[in-house]
Parts: sequence; structure tokens; C-alpha cells
Amino acid sequence: MDGDTLYSIGELARRTGLTVKAIRFYSDCGIVPPTGRSPAGYRLYDIDAVARLDLVRTLRDLGIDLPTIRKVLDRETTLAQVAAAHAEALATQIRVLRLRRAVATAVARRGSTPEEMDLMHRLAGLSEDERRRLIDGFLDAAFGGLDADLTGIRRTMTPELPDDPDDEQVEAWIELAELAADPEFGALMRRVAEQHLADHVRGDVPRPGAVAMVRDHVAPALAAGVDSASPQAGAIVAAVTAQYADLVGHQDDAALRRRLLTLLETANDPRRESYFRLLAVVNGWPPPDALTPALTWFADALRVRSDE
Repeated sequence: MDGDTLYSIGELARRTGLTVKAIRFYSDCGIVPPTGRSPAGYRLYDIDAVARLDLVRTLRDLGIDLPTIRKVLDRETTLAQVAAAHAEALATQIRVLRLRRAVATAVARRGSTPEEMDLMHRLAGLSEDERRRLIDGFLDAAFGGLDADLTGIRRTMTPELPDDPDDEQVEAWIELAELAADPEFGALMRRVAEQHLADHVRGDVPRPGAVAMVRDHVAPALAAGVDSASPQAGAIVAAVTAQYADLVGHQDDAALRRRLLTLLETANDPRRESYFRLLAVVNGWPPPDALTPALTWFADALRVRSDE
């Protein structure tokens, strides 16, 4: 083909790989108008039509609509502007598809009911502001009105779903949002906070709380395979209760041990550990250490020796 030659639709179709029907459609739309007509009235096109059709095909493959393509060809907008806008739109579509896939995967894995699936779909599709309001409502239920500055704790418990989350983060957000939307879980976390604050009423320097004490004392015993009913466990219980008694300013007696046991049973609720595990996934943090084994071990050991 050269610049002075005019070509029929059939020749243009062979050159571009498009069908005659498609070229005729683009011609009728004015996107690739004919340069002239043959004596018999057939449409003829010049070499520029090849370039226009190649661009049209590429843009259509990318999903760009015909009005926008016409503006590009007519130089009413630049290709760079169209590409930038389309890339942003594709990114939005990708996020939506990821959310949908995450919901479908979670439903398949959990065998969810239609009601549960509807809830997961709505939680997955929340906007950033809606997600923030949901989490703020949960944190208000857990910490609002307590006589302490819990800003730092609230910050560390706030999920921040990234703009381009992976499938695991989306699934984790759905499960975490379900927990945050559960009033019973909010009430549980408030009891944990109240018990924690009650143990730190004295104005001395910050010290480890009961959960941290148990974790630090029990971890070596778990690693060594010490049974919670064994004689060795007694020394660990005594060490923890003595340290806890010093923390709260109370003698190590049956009442203090009941208080400690209640605190640990509340903190050992599996929903609490799930929240922090899911939070780490959503925020891209390292997974937290599991506290359940240590808390369960110590609670069992403490029950056996509650009257010692």
C-alpha cells in the first residue's frame, strides 16, 4: 500500500485482519470515514484508514468505548489522557473482581448460608469511609468512656485495608469486619479493657499485664512439654500469682487467683485472638504469637491449685 492508492473494504479487511462487517460499522459510525467512492459507488479508503483501524482495534481490545475512541481519533483528547483514565477504571474493576472472588471463596470454604453470603458481600463492598465508621463504632463500644487514654491501643487495633489488597487481605477483612460488627464481641473486648485497666490503677511505672506475665512464664514450660497438672507447674503458678499480686497491690490468696482466672478466661476467648490474627493480615504485619496455648495451660494449672 502507498499513500496515493485507495482501497476497498475487502482489501482493508485483509490488511487489518478485521472483518468487512466491522470496518463497515466503524465507517458508518464516522470513526473511519471513506476517502471516496469507486465509479460503482463502493467505499474506498486511503492508507491513513489502516492506522486508524489498528488504533481502534487496540483501544477496543482494552475495553474503551466508541465515543472516547472517536475523541482520540479526532484529537479532542490525547491518547495519554484516555490511557490514564482507562487504567484507573481498570484498577477499580480489578478491585471489585477481587472482592467478589474473595466473597465467593469464603462462601465456598465456609459453606455459608444465603444470609451470611449477603453480609460478606456487603462488608467486602464497603467504601473506605464506611469501613472506618464500622471500625470506629466497634472501638467506641470496646473503649469509649473508659477513664484512660487508649488512643495508642485504638490505633494498633485499627485495620487499614490497602488500596490494592491481595485476596488474603480481602478475605481477612471480611472476617474481621464480621467480628467488629458483632455487639457481643465489642462487649467482650470492653470487659478485657476494663479488667486490664482495673489491674493498673496504681500510679507506678508501666509493667506487664497479666496476659504478658502468663505468656512469659509459660512459654518455656510449653516448649519443654511440661504438663499443667505436673508438680513443675506449681512453681510457675506461684511465680505468676506472686507477680500479679504485686501488680494489683493485693495479697496472693484465693480471691486474687479467682480474679486472675476470670481475667484470663475472658482474654482467652478465641474471637479475640482471631481479631488480632486477621488484623495482622489486613495491615500486612507479621503474624502475632498465639496466646491461646499459654493462657489455656495456665488457666488449667491455676484451677487445679486455686485453693493452694
